Amino acid sequence: MDFQEVNDLTQFADRLEKRVHDLKLSRQITIQQAPQIRLIQNTNQVLAEKIQSSIMTAIPLWKNQVAIALTLLRQQQAAEAQRQVSETTNELLKRNADMLKTNAIETARENERGIVDIETLKETQSSLIETLQETLKIQQEGRAKRAVAEKELVSMEQELKDRLLELK
Repeated sequence: MDFQEVNDLTQFADRLEKRVHDLKLSRQITIQQAPQIRLIQNTNQVLAEKIQSSIMTAIPLWKNQVAIALTLLRQQQAAEAQRQVSETTNELLKRNADMLKTNAIETARENERGIVDIETLKETQSSLIETLQETLKIQQEGRAKRAVAEKELVSMEQELKDRLLELK
């Protein structure tokens, strides 16, 4: 065996030793992977159970909480509507009481008042007296004018007769 063959065999042994070493490393990695895979499987199982538990408990809980929230919201709306009804009723009662008071007072005042105010009667009577006085004055003046006119008519008639007699 010559040097080349020994060298080749040495190199081959060296490569084989490296391969064996690599195989041992791979074996160790594979051995370590088994517990890692088991841990991952267990973690996945725990997560799956947790998700299943959440589905079984959280979703019904959410449904209940949503139903409670809707009920509370409806209660709040009903309470607000009742408050508005109460406020409107109170306001209506106050407004009607004020209107009743005003109407009753005004009606009592009007009821106690005469059909015609005394001041109006005084004014109309004064106007009536002035009218009567003025009318009487006009009538007297008219009588006097008619009396004067009658005298003139008699005088004119006499004058016409006299003239006609003169002409005959």
